[in-house]
Amino acid sequence: MAGVLNGFAVIVALVALGWLLARTMVLGSDARLVLNRLVFFVATPALLFDALARTTLDQVFTGVFVVSAASAVLIAVAYVAIARLWLRRPPADLVVGALSAGYVNSANLGIPIALYVLGDLGFVMPLLLFQVVVLQPIAIAVLERAARAEGDDSTGGGALDSLLQAVRAPIVLAALAGVLVAALPWTPPDALLEPVHLVGQISVPGALLVFGMSLFGVRVLEAGASPRREIAVASVLKLVAHPLLAYGIGAGLMGMRGHELLTVVVAAALPTAQNVLVVATRYGHGVLLARDSAVLTTLGALPVLLLIAGLLA
Repeated sequence: MAGVLNGFAVIVALVALGWLLARTMVLGSDARLVLNRLVFFVATPALLFDALARTTLDQVFTGVFVVSAASAVLIAVAYVAIARLWLRRPPADLVVGALSAGYVNSANLGIPIALYVLGDLGFVMPLLLFQVVVLQPIAIAVLERAARAEGDDSTGGGALDSLLQAVRAPIVLAALAGVLVAALPWTPPDALLEPVHLVGQISVPGALLVFGMSLFGVRVLEAGASPRREIAVASVLKLVAHPLLAYGIGAGLMGMRGHELLTVVVAAALPTAQNVLVVATRYGHGVLLARDSAVLTTLGALPVLLLIAGLLA
């Protein structure tokens, strides 16, 4: 338990430092953009490739992946059912809300928590691939159909083009390359991986600093603008129902115990990913829903994760 608390203390300290850097502007007005690009395009892909290249496929695609994927899909379906029957929302808004409830921040927060709190990246890589290669394309296909029904041709080249853009993301390419190397009966020598490893060490502190910077000056739940009921549904499903469902599937159906069970519940309790806002902005639906859900679940994730650690660690 002490190790878990120490891990969270490190995360909170770096996030707070990022917020302070944004407030004081000591790094300039473009610091967040530059650091975010460094983390997204260079450091995190290097970290994922390095971690995957040193492992084997049976260590990646485990029961943890099954529980994480199944719980994410079920929570997304639950949001669609609730929002469609109760709130009567159109399909495009339902998709954004479903992603807000089930699409977790497996990169910016998932990687630091995996390293500092859980001690490994075991659940992050396959979960990230599942979300980007399965969940996001399904959501994009629905949003593309809605855009065509509305006569909007400004979204680009269609679902296939959007899927190709998602797969071409540096993080996904690095993870796929790492999986390929892991599948080979050969491990790259340390001399080859060491530069990649060193660059990858920028990822965790850089991502936490960027995250802290992003919290400065954010206003949420603006009266008359934000869809508060939808945000409430998505946030409760994300922070409460999702980890409870993961616990039920992991402990009840998969027979998980100890650290393995802690891993799947922590993965489920991660907040809404920033990717959801990117998708919502691209298609012009549910932008405030995605933004405010991400902020609220991020602020609420820490006490939830601490509670989970206290009960299961």
